[in-house]
Amino acid sequence: MLRYVFERKEIKYILTKQQRDDLLVLLEGRMQPDEYGVTRICNIYYDNDTFRVIRESIEKPKYKEKLRLRTYGVPSDSTPAFVELKKKLNGIVYKRRVTMPYSDALRFLSRGGYAGEHTQIVKEIEWVLESKPDLKPAIALCYDRQAYFGCEDPDLRMTLDTNINYRLTDIDLRNGSYGDTLIDGSTYILELKTNGAMPLWLADAFDKLKIYPGSYTKYGNAYKKLLTEGYLE
Repeated sequence: MLRYVFERKEIKYILTKQQRDDLLVLLEGRMQPDEYGVTRICNIYYDNDTFRVIRESIEKPKYKEKLRLRTYGVPSDSTPAFVELKKKLNGIVYKRRVTMPYSDALRFLSRGGYAGEHTQIVKEIEWVLESKPDLKPAIALCYDRQAYFGCEDPDLRMTLDTNINYRLTDIDLRNGSYGDTLIDGSTYILELKTNGAMPLWLADAFDKLKIYPGSYTKYGNAYKKLLTEGYLE
């Protein structure tokens, strides 16, 4: 069942491939992969010409929000796409999203209107688009993801992301998931998503493998790399 509203803690970790392999052994019987298997996640992040959104996000304010368009796999016009408004306040992540065909999502986010039901989530996204008229497609960012959930607690979620690519041009996701490499298959970004405290057995597994929390944002690190390489000022 698809969810459209999320409120939870999200904790990130940076793993080597060996740590990832060892962790999956320790989690056998505790967590299991979801039914989708490894999926290529494709995103367009919306920002302005000066990359104000991500610059402010990197400064770690108490409140921040991002607007993005997401598909699972390289889309066609009719592929289901998710328009997502992701907010973070005092460490708690609030994500609200609405789904529509990819071509409709592009039109909606370019302020061309929305033909579907104007739910509360749609109204919130419309307000962001109206209040920030300089938002536009800024970067395409794609990666391979395997998601897991707790065998006893399905609300306990874990994702492992690798092979992260990004590009500043040709941002339309219909043209592929290619781009410059941000992270290759030797490194994984683990994101733990939970509504409460981390289970003791999971904390023990992380401690045994010396897996510690680490701040990491895909869009933020792509932006920093572009700055370092002289593509942005």
